Amino acid sequence: MNLIETFQNLVAQVPDLVQPLIVALAGAVPFIEGEGAASIGIIGGIHPIVAALAGIVGNFLCVLVLVLAGSGARQAIVQRNRSRQLVAAGGDASAVETPGTAASPRKQKFQNALDRYGVPGVSLLGPLLLPTQFTATMLAAAGVSKSRILFWQGLAIVAWTTLLTIIVGGAVHVIA
Repeated sequence: MNLIETFQNLVAQVPDLVQPLIVALAGAVPFIEGEGAASIGIIGGIHPIVAALAGIVGNFLCVLVLVLAGSGARQAIVQRNRSRQLVAAGGDASAVETPGTAASPRKQKFQNALDRYGVPGVSLLGPLLLPTQFTATMLAAAGVSKSRILFWQGLAIVAWTTLLTIIVGGAVHVIA
């Protein structure tokens, strides 16, 4: 809660042109995300559309960086493991086996949700349980393509931020 108050105070203290940048920065923070950032901006006096766009951009840019990094890390690990297995098999690619690894309960729970709901369901429903940054990183680690993750996470960020912007913007309008 202290972090949210810090962002609200910062929005109130900076010039109008800088306020959307503060909202975008808040959107990059897990658990605040685009919808929380837009709410901070609206309460801070920014026009709801500007606050929503800033929150969406901040949240999506953070997810983009995490997906690119997560996919790159996964690719490097997969390549390294294949190389080690190939060396251990004496260079015979047909002798390389991929041993099964026991998944942690949390990883298994995520995999079950991914199997049941697919990337669209996990992306669109994920913000109810986890920040988009965590969901996107776990999807990248599971081997889902970057473009598919970014499309569905972007759609989820826009949908949830728009929904909360309408609710908070309407509430602020009624109160004012």
